[in-house]
Formats: sequence, structure tokens, C-alpha cells
Amino acid sequence: MIDTHAHLGDDAAEVLARARAAGVTRVVEVATTTAQAHETLARTEREDGLYACLGVHPHEAGSSVDLDELRELLAHPRAVAVGETGLDYFRDYAPREAQQRLFDAELALARELGKPVVVHTRAADDDTRARLLAHEGPVILHCFSSQPLLPAALERGWYVSFAGNVTYKNAYDLRAAAREVPPELLLAETDSPYLAPQPVRGKRNEPAYVTHTYDVLAELHGEQIRAQIVANAEAVFGL
Repeated sequence: MIDTHAHLGDDAAEVLARARAAGVTRVVEVATTTAQAHETLARTEREDGLYACLGVHPHEAGSSVDLDELRELLAHPRAVAVGETGLDYFRDYAPREAQQRLFDAELALARELGKPVVVHTRAADDDTRARLLAHEGPVILHCFSSQPLLPAALERGWYVSFAGNVTYKNAYDLRAAAREVPPELLLAETDSPYLAPQPVRGKRNEPAYVTHTYDVLAELHGEQIRAQIVANAEAVFGL
């Protein structure tokens, strides 16, 4: 199995060991600042099966961002995607105009480098959709919860990634959305350390727990979806 979106910390070696023991052999670690990107890349050089998604999160859009540095970091052979980037009007930790400028710049960087873009969007469906419809290249809607984006995703062939919240007892709408996504566009992630799945809810999430998300997606699509999700991740990230 592959966890396509995880945020790791100082105990990454132990966390990844537990993931491998659970059958999760590959993990995409996501850095949300350029400073964090250096740490993430260093970790990919020490850990088998670890890859990097590098970008600047919309929460950080109000700070100075060195896109040239990010471009250089993304040249690393273990850097497989740009992100997470996007728009977050729910928290509004950064001015919306700054978020939009940064999102546009990171989308352009993904096109320049020919890498997929991993998108965070919250309470910003219209502005996110408009930018992604103008973008050419692979798109991953990470930790999917924006049902209004689903029609565009299905029409344009964007990957739709589900996290532990799809396992929650009352997540009927999320499971309905997951059922609509064709098998060739499905991905699974933890978004650890957040959103621990229902069987371990209340604990700190980690890549080993992505198995629970695979279980729910298999309930919705059949057991064959497990291999399809892995194949999708390999294809979009070039693993």
C-alpha cells in the first residue's frame, strides 16, 4: 500500500517502521514550507520508500516565498509533486489575494517542471475550480471534502484522494463521493498526523493507519480497488 500524503516529524523512522509492518511500503511526505522541504528531502535519502511533495501551504502565503529555492528543491530525484498548495478561506491565515498569487505561481511551477500538483482547498471551491480548469497537468485533490468540485474533477480526470475522515460513522456524503469516483482516479492518504480513521480515532494519525481508508474504499468499490489505488499512485507520482 501507499500513503500518498503524510506529514512526518522527528520520530519518522519509527513511524515508517510501523507503516512497513502494516504493509504500507511507500509514503509521500508533504512539506509545507521551503525550510521544511530541506528536512523532508534529507529524510527521503535515509528512508527506503519515502518520497517528497514540496510546496508552500496557503496558510504561509503571507510570508516571503522564494520560488527559485522551491524550484531547485523540486529537482531532487525523490521530489515527486508540487504542494500542497491551494486556497483556504476557512482559516484565512493569510490574505486571500496572497493565497491566490501563490497558488497561481505554484501551478505555473508544476507546469514548468511537469510534476503533479497536490491541492488543498477549503471554503474556496469557486476560486480553486477556476484556477484548476485553466491548469494543464495532473491534479490531486488531497483530503477530499469539497463535493462541489467533484463534477469538474470527474470531467477533467483529476485524482481524488480520501483520508481517514471517509471512515467516520457520519461521513455519508464523503462515502457517496468516493463511490462516484472512477477506480482509475482514486487515491488514499492519511494526512497524518491529522484525521485518524474511525478504528483509531483520537490517536495521532500515522501512515500505518491508511489501511483503514483502503478498507472503506474496498467496501465501496470491491477488493480489486486496493491494487488499483496503488497503480494510480505509482502512475501520478512516477513511483
